[in-house]
Amino acid sequence: MKSRRVILIIVIAAILLILFMLMVGAVIFAGLMAAGSDIGFGDKIALIHVEGVMTAGRGSAGVFGDSISSSERIVSMLEKARRDDSVKGVVIRVNSPGGSPSGAQEIYNEIGRVRSEGKKVTISMGDVAASAAYYISSGSDRIYANPATMTGSIGVIMETANLQGLWNKLGVDMGALTTGKYKDIGSPNRPMRPDEKKLLQAMLFDIYDQFLTDVSKGRKLDKAYVKGLADGRVFTGRQALKLKLVDKIGGLEDALQFAADEAGIAGEFEVVEYGQGGLLDVLLGSTESSGAGADKGLLDFARRLLLDDKVGHIR
Repeated sequence: MKSRRVILIIVIAAILLILFMLMVGAVIFAGLMAAGSDIGFGDKIALIHVEGVMTAGRGSAGVFGDSISSSERIVSMLEKARRDDSVKGVVIRVNSPGGSPSGAQEIYNEIGRVRSEGKKVTISMGDVAASAAYYISSGSDRIYANPATMTGSIGVIMETANLQGLWNKLGVDMGALTTGKYKDIGSPNRPMRPDEKKLLQAMLFDIYDQFLTDVSKGRKLDKAYVKGLADGRVFTGRQALKLKLVDKIGGLEDALQFAADEAGIAGEFEVVEYGQGGLLDVLLGSTESSGAGADKGLLDFARRLLLDDKVGHIR
């Protein structure tokens, strides 16, 4: 009698598990069928997000979404868009305070490669697109900014700290053994010498000159003019428009429509979004959710599995 109960419980559990799996499969299948044209093969506009601090090297989305934008990840997405014949234009949504100059250069150069193959690159600035984030933006065909967007901040900064006074109060004697007099340059355990300051300042001005050169080239502005604005000042989108640092006042939809028009796509067009957010974004739905968050999150997750980290939307 007892063994029959055990068998019955196992059978019921198996049936419930099968039903659950069928329901999940049905939701995904129905969503993909309803999305139909989202995963078609027509002309598309690629949408790439640059959010958070920019770094050189690799990076990945956290649980709560992107907190950094790594150059390797952004370059990889740009390369995919460049090699995809169905992608006729690229829009980069920038919402970043800046970050690594070398990371910005890698992204700036890849934007140039996309443009060299005849695909227009349009920037859509969000809340902020400053410093290194403006660096990459300057390499595009057109920049859209909101009136209250904070942008500019053209310049280079290096912060140092001198904790020697604190160590003295704590009775801690900090020191270092080096193979050269500059090996511990910038150490917080002692004051910086004048010759060290001169060396670091020269390095910063070299990076600064590279920044100016690329911005003037990308924006087709005289280098002296750019230098006159490149003292670290931050501008609103409206101010930046007057200063020729951006081209148009408008949001993401304006940038997408411009990209489609430039690509010769008439009527409705498909936007293929490269990259994905964090785990919570997947489960709860993306920021462009227009229905039940959990259902759209599940659908987007399925699309990402099937479409190599790309999600389609119809505009």
